[in-house]
Amino acid sequence: MYRAILAAVSTFVLFLLLTGCASNAYVSVNSETLKELNSAKTVQIYHIGVDDTVKINVWRNAELSVTVPVRPDGKISMPLIGDIRAAGMTPQSVATNIEKKLQNFVRDPNVTIMVTGLKSNEYLTRLRITGAVKNPSSLNFRQGMTVLDAILAAGSVNDFAAPNNTKLYRKIKNRPRIINIYLGDILYKGELETNIELRPGDILTVPERLF
Repeated sequence: MYRAILAAVSTFVLFLLLTGCASNAYVSVNSETLKELNSAKTVQIYHIGVDDTVKINVWRNAELSVTVPVRPDGKISMPLIGDIRAAGMTPQSVATNIEKKLQNFVRDPNVTIMVTGLKSNEYLTRLRITGAVKNPSSLNFRQGMTVLDAILAAGSVNDFAAPNNTKLYRKIKNRPRIINIYLGDILYKGELETNIELRPGDILTVPERLF
């Protein structure tokens, strides 16, 4: 029964991936291209969302510097200028808008914004470990986390796993890719070629072996 549930979960996850990206065929990536994939930078501009928390610093004006949540209406509140839209905008754009509004009250305002609570993007950045592991998991992304870190956090593989058939599902330039992970070699031989660094939104799936 337990094995059947694991297999069903894995199949469902793969079904969602395939049907959600039917227009972008998956490209299987072998170990020869892992170095290129791992070194490629996926720079993304963060857009503030509802429920995020932002820290606003107005240089030399401590009384105007506040830490506030983004309300359900997408706005934040500041002394002197009141409400200002934040949701859907970059921190730099919000800072620029605040500077413009503060010009009526402060000479040459200099505003910086730091997003201190990323609640709106929590599930976009999580790592998922599914299939033949002891504890299928959804983990908060941490900088520097590798395949091995994620698998160990999920309790390692179970007795029915085929670890060298592990797949890593990742979006690269908005295209879904499949990266072959030789998890058995990582765990039992210390061969770390495919112990690559993970990125937000990655999905690791360990299949069961065929009897």
